[in-house]
Amino acid sequence: MSDWRGILEAQIQMDPPALSVDDAAEIYSNAPLNELMFVAMERRKNQVPGNYVTYLIDRNINYTNVCTINCHFCSFYRSPGHKDSYTQTVDQISERIVELESVGGSRILMQGGVNPSLPFEWYTALLEELSRRHPKISLDCFSPIEIEGISEVSGLSTMEVLSRFRDSGLHGLPGGGAEMLVDNVRSGISPRKGSSNNWLRVMSEAQTLGLITSATNVFGFGESHVERVEHMEKIRSLQNETVAQGNPGFTSFISWPVMLENNAFGKMGIRRNSTGLGAGAVEYLRHVSVSRIFMNNIDHIQSSWPTMGLEVAQIALSAGADDIGSTMMEENVVSASGTTKTMASVDELERAILQSGFIPAVRDSEYNILNVLEQDRVALKVG
Repeated sequence: MSDWRGILEAQIQMDPPALSVDDAAEIYSNAPLNELMFVAMERRKNQVPGNYVTYLIDRNINYTNVCTINCHFCSFYRSPGHKDSYTQTVDQISERIVELESVGGSRILMQGGVNPSLPFEWYTALLEELSRRHPKISLDCFSPIEIEGISEVSGLSTMEVLSRFRDSGLHGLPGGGAEMLVDNVRSGISPRKGSSNNWLRVMSEAQTLGLITSATNVFGFGESHVERVEHMEKIRSLQNETVAQGNPGFTSFISWPVMLENNAFGKMGIRRNSTGLGAGAVEYLRHVSVSRIFMNNIDHIQSSWPTMGLEVAQIALSAGADDIGSTMMEENVVSASGTTKTMASVDELERAILQSGFIPAVRDSEYNILNVLEQDRVALKVG
């Protein structure tokens, strides 16, 4: 049996071997948290040098809540024809982007549900019009699951959908819908989302087309530590393949525990840790630490303040995370499942970064640094 201490000692070297699934599960399960966080932080220093922690000024726009996938953990979706269902107009979406532009934002992350009533041309017209009205805003839109749904409605292949969306102004593809890329877990929580290979294939196609992509992970469905690492392994393997082909890979890896309060789990009286579901702060920090050590080919690990709160997100910056996420301005999917804070100001994020001992830096969706907090403003905020 592997020894967690020996594994961590090997991983702290300058050019460590890629961590195996079994060894990653060993340190996940048995290494003391402080040891895990220390090694993860050393890896972060080697992989992302400097004392910066980045953040993004953006806005989440949920253009529709109509969805036919019916994930057990989702409290946001409404079935077609439901009295509370909606689909926003181009003007409504554009108004939200104007608000983002007024505060110096650079990206919208637009996702909805799998809405069978929207024709293919609705999406291309939307992208073209938003690109015309807001040429400086990156449009990162439609998760792989939405792309599959649009493909089914239109009769086009997912590659053709992505290609035509790119030509209409699409900049990137959000990493939503991954949850757990382990099929025996995935089939239990999202049976209509199909196999993990579907998500990976759509992301691979997007990367082939030069679209910007990120990878996500929702955990806490009762899966084992091995299964959590198997999810990471599928992301890492695709990253190796796509980079070897000369294509842009995943910019980042973002994970968070499933929120249980208001979804189907919560309605059954299930709360965090009551039946092995969900995850608390300590387990989340272990997950972030292991992901930093395991993901030797993805530079940026993001902490999740919307699900864990700013205080835990701050601690995650000492567990290998180099990014604290985004201001968001609004958020409707995660918040529908129980989180109470859905927007963070620039001032809040900068203070959280400074209090953790790092220098705040504004980035774009490709992780290019746009602005670094000046020293005189650092002194004011710390004081």
